[in-house]
Amino acid sequence: MTYSEHFKAVLKLGLPLVGGHLAQMAIGFTDTIMIGWYGVPELAALTLATSFNHVLFLFGCGFAFAIMPMVATFASRGDETQIRRATRMGLWLSGFYFLLVLPVYLFSKPLLLGMGQTDQTASLAQSYLQIAVWGLLPGLAVMVLKNYLAGLEYTRVVLWITIAAVFANMAANYGLIFGNFGLPEMGIAGAAIASVIVQLLSVVLVVIYALRVLPQHQLFVRFFKADTEMLRRVFSMGLPIGFTMLAEVGLFAAASVLMGWIGTIPLAAHGVAIMLASATFIVQLGISNAATVRAGNALGRNDVLHLNRGAHVVIALAMFWVAVSIAAFVIIPNPLMSIFLDPNDPEREAILAVGRGLLVMAALFQLVDALQVIHLGLLRGLHDTQAPMVITALAYWVIGMPAAYFFGFVLHWEGQGIWLGLTLGLTTAAVLMMRRFWARGAQMVASQG
Repeated sequence: MTYSEHFKAVLKLGLPLVGGHLAQMAIGFTDTIMIGWYGVPELAALTLATSFNHVLFLFGCGFAFAIMPMVATFASRGDETQIRRATRMGLWLSGFYFLLVLPVYLFSKPLLLGMGQTDQTASLAQSYLQIAVWGLLPGLAVMVLKNYLAGLEYTRVVLWITIAAVFANMAANYGLIFGNFGLPEMGIAGAAIASVIVQLLSVVLVVIYALRVLPQHQLFVRFFKADTEMLRRVFSMGLPIGFTMLAEVGLFAAASVLMGWIGTIPLAAHGVAIMLASATFIVQLGISNAATVRAGNALGRNDVLHLNRGAHVVIALAMFWVAVSIAAFVIIPNPLMSIFLDPNDPEREAILAVGRGLLVMAALFQLVDALQVIHLGLLRGLHDTQAPMVITALAYWVIGMPAAYFFGFVLHWEGQGIWLGLTLGLTTAAVLMMRRFWARGAQMVASQG
């Protein structure tokens, strides 16, 4: 393929994935906004509960994200049997994971109290989690099947199903939280029920699509027949992905804790800046997913030229978005942050002042964050997940977090120092992942021949 053909293929594959990630983010925004309208204690509990759920859900998604590169590789070889085996075992492992964490959700209050939460907040959060957990299994299944479809380059349906989930979530929240449409007013419990409904709707839609469009894969024929060899392969790829995601999520969660030590205004500014940085990162994540599929195809075809050209294209697209993001953060920081702030808030100007400094740091780490996530996607496409797990643990927790503490509190650079530490961790991850991919990527593909 020529470079122009690679660009067209990546855009066709990546844009729906970007849209799907943005739509998924919109579901979280909707929950937060509607519960915020309902009550402050419920909002605090929802924030705590969703953070708790987010960590456990993302870790469990490691098995789902392992499916995308495996399916892409098998598809390039025309091996439909392997596609079926890998996807089924991804669903099996998601089911085992659900059973493993179920008690943690059902009896979460003691854990939340142990984290220093108030009794009221912990009780409300547990009431949410005890309901929301029943959406975990269909939610994980949706992730497996979305990655199965993305690995086959059926990305538009992933986007449309997620958009449908956004609107279903809005309607269910509006009815069940506030008691509209003749439904009972249930507050935070209503938000939990709405999330379960949305996950069930999503899994039904994605299963119907998969069965109708790809009947030859027979995903659910003899579904309960054990496949130990493929189970082991998916597990060995998926577990490191789960730990890799946990390392990054934990890094930013810990940074929020450090910002809270400085004060309320720096923490609020940090929250706004992270929202903006997350929105730009979502685009890079979609490009990274496209990189995973393209690298998986190259691996299946034993095509080093295809791998290298595809890598050049996804990196070029990522750098274009880096330039757009940096320009926005540096040129129009106030209008961007004002989206999240009440114009009548007496502390608005103080938050904006701190936030401007943080967005300068965010502009700095746009480049390295993009490079690390793109090369992480490329390595995943080559079924290389254990080395990235070690790299992220080292970069984020041996270098990034200690540096954030040192710059923020020992040198008294406060919020900007903490973000400088994050940037150092992300830079380390980017350099090590780039080195691994460009030093070993071609060898990995060539060795398959």
